[in-house]
Amino acid sequence: MKLAVPDMISNSYFPAEAAVELGFFKAEGLDVALELIFPVDRAYAALRDGAVDFVGGSAHSALAAFPDFRGVKLLCAQAQGMYWFLVMHADLKARRGDIAVVKGRSIGAAPWVDKGLRGLLAEAGIDLERDKVKIAPVPGAAGAGINFGLTAAKALEERKIDGFWANGMGAEVAVRRGGGTVVLDVRRGDGPKPCFSFTAATIAATDALIAHAPEKVAAAVRAIAKTHAALKADVTRAAEVGEKLFPRSEAALIVELIRRDLPYYDAALSPAFIAGMTAFARSQGILDGEVPYQSVVATGFAPLWKQ
Repeated sequence: MKLAVPDMISNSYFPAEAAVELGFFKAEGLDVALELIFPVDRAYAALRDGAVDFVGGSAHSALAAFPDFRGVKLLCAQAQGMYWFLVMHADLKARRGDIAVVKGRSIGAAPWVDKGLRGLLAEAGIDLERDKVKIAPVPGAAGAGINFGLTAAKALEERKIDGFWANGMGAEVAVRRGGGTVVLDVRRGDGPKPCFSFTAATIAATDALIAHAPEKVAAAVRAIAKTHAALKADVTRAAEVGEKLFPRSEAALIVELIRRDLPYYDAALSPAFIAGMTAFARSQGILDGEVPYQSVVATGFAPLWKQ
């Protein structure tokens, strides 16, 4: 089986990566290989077309290939909350929480990931046109094999952009190199409160796979929940994954990044989260109307979220 993630050298989809590399899928009887497919809409298109079996990506982005969530279900969360950071160039001397720093600036963001930033800025009263905020793909972030956060950090360092909206690894690299300042970390309380539930890193599968191989889907959910438990018990195991998948410099950072993320490691997909995520999706024009909880989440696997 294949599991697609839209960013590999990252903490965003680390539970999925760790479930493969630490053997938790294998322990559940599944032979699962990781595949990097960027951007996230292409990953979900691959799921729709049968090229992969699971996607470990942002929840709202399933709508890129499955309008109104028809034909797809979210199986579990990899972690709770919207997980991207707003990082601005250090020369701007932005303060933590100062959303207004984006005015008149160019911000790099990946396709579909950018919707989280657009929604956040709207919630904070920033009008992109009035306030002359440009949100666009990062120069050089195109083609197969792209790891967006690292590409964004490099573009910021080279002053090709004024800031970026990307994962924790990209943010950490930018800060450590001295080129970036973290302005917003929504997961940890920055920005308007509703933004926490705009999206989350999840695992998704098609309705067809759930119908035809429910035991394999159940095994995948158990594997993610057990990966959470294993990393909470010994976060240094994250280093084993980093050494297999990341360049040396990023592998050296991953244990600390995962340590920070552990409080959000919970596989549950609550009705409150789905209500917030779908309301955000409607505000972005990617969902037409109300969608029942059970039409978004594969609720039959809910008992497996706690292992």
